[in-house]
Amino acid sequence: MKNFEIVSKRRLAENVSEYEIYAPYVVRHCLAGQFVILRTDEDGERVPFTICDYSRELGTVRILVQEIGYTTLKLSRMEVGDALADFVGPLGNATDLSEFKSICLVGGGIGTAVIYPQAKQLRSERKSVDAIIGARNKDLLMYTEEMRAACDNLYLITDDGSNGKKGFVTDMLRELVNGGKKYDCVFAVGPLPMMKAVCALTEELGIRTVVSMNSMMVDGTGMCGCCRLTVGGRTRYACIDGPEFDGHEVDFDEAISRSRIYREQEQNHVCSIRG
Repeated sequence: MKNFEIVSKRRLAENVSEYEIYAPYVVRHCLAGQFVILRTDEDGERVPFTICDYSRELGTVRILVQEIGYTTLKLSRMEVGDALADFVGPLGNATDLSEFKSICLVGGGIGTAVIYPQAKQLRSERKSVDAIIGARNKDLLMYTEEMRAACDNLYLITDDGSNGKKGFVTDMLRELVNGGKKYDCVFAVGPLPMMKAVCALTEELGIRTVVSMNSMMVDGTGMCGCCRLTVGGRTRYACIDGPEFDGHEVDFDEAISRSRIYREQEQNHVCSIRG
């Protein structure tokens, strides 16, 4: 088998696919919370992806890819047996929830793929772990069976009520806490506005909160400064200081503003590559 060969590929939702990549040297050291940077070919751009699962026995790493740009579109056209040019990692710091005993994992959209390895890790440590998965509709919910097997309790919620309860992840979290659930940590991953809302709620409820920041990134080594954030009033870099931070210290307004800098160019770019 070739290094960085695509071992399996499956469609999870519209424009979202899971890839299993043969990368024995990467998987040897990777842990929940870390990420990789890949190139589809020698002329390709470097793009980061969070590790959503791995198997040391098989030598494979799984990533979730949402088709939103040039590289992800090229990835969508690659099939089992094709090989990537580069697959570098693991990068970033592994998740450390060792001080907590009862954790609620909150995933929005493809953020569910990020909380899945956390759930498996916490289950292996025999900790109490619940999970809330939210999406716009039932077709965008993913990893539900995997999460159900890895958690004590799984709660589904959709904006339109097509699966689980109708509402947002914050509605479900508030309902659980008001109903008597005791969590000493919430771990949230998803769109920036969702994480901002979760952190506002947990600050009100007095629950420690960790978020995984998927900032724009180029080199993954802290040299380019592209992924910088303001955390606790200090400049931090998602690639080397994170990707996980205390959610109550993250300046989400700044992060959201930075994420929208190239929105107009991105929209024109998508039209060009799909035209």
